[in-house]
Amino acid sequence: MKETVFTVTENIALTKDVFRMKLSGCTDDITAPGQFVNIRLDGFYLRRPISVCDRTAGELTLIYKVVGHGTEAMAKMPTGTALDILTGLGNGYKTEKSGDRPLLIGGGVGVPPLYLLAKELTAQGKAVTVILGFRTSADAFYAKEFEALGAKVLVATEDGSVGTKGFVTDCIPAVGDYTYSYCCGPEPMLKAVYKNTKTSGQYSFEERMGCGFGACMGCSCKTLYGNKRICKDGPVLEKEEIVWEK
Repeated sequence: MKETVFTVTENIALTKDVFRMKLSGCTDDITAPGQFVNIRLDGFYLRRPISVCDRTAGELTLIYKVVGHGTEAMAKMPTGTALDILTGLGNGYKTEKSGDRPLLIGGGVGVPPLYLLAKELTAQGKAVTVILGFRTSADAFYAKEFEALGAKVLVATEDGSVGTKGFVTDCIPAVGDYTYSYCCGPEPMLKAVYKNTKTSGQYSFEERMGCGFGACMGCSCKTLYGNKRICKDGPVLEKEEIVWEK
């Protein structure tokens, strides 16, 4: 974990409530796709955890949804704003387990961390397929960005306004053969993907966090190997260790 001051260089709307923020600063501690950062916001007690969409040397890309006062304040930040950010948080995706034809599945704000994962997998020569799930076409984002990486992209929307009508699991039969699965999204979606995928995989959990680095135990969950902290031991867990709460 490293505390660094970043500067906002871009903060634009992708949909009515989803924004992309680019920041300049040291990204050396972000070592794996699926990690997150924790942002200090003036006037708010707790930092805001946001998953990493992309990172290069000196630039960090975050995609976040406005869901409360904190993210609402973020959406209003102009370029040049300085932000105190903790980087290198969380246990990210392991790309060495992907096989040759990995399947990536994301829903809503679970889409962003899959971008860096797809970027690394395609750079390794893997044939990547990505399924993106949204409520409507107005909520959809980043399909073209995934395609630009060389990934095959399937989109599902609940109302059928773009792509397949239904959920991400409705697109899985069209994928054909795949060697491994990676997933990020709300828990009901993770459960459905768990039941409808035929391979091993890694699942990133969206959990409310307190401290964000394992001290408060506020985001613990049960696994086959005992309780794990989503912020410290996760957010990525292996499919085989997950214990679903009824």
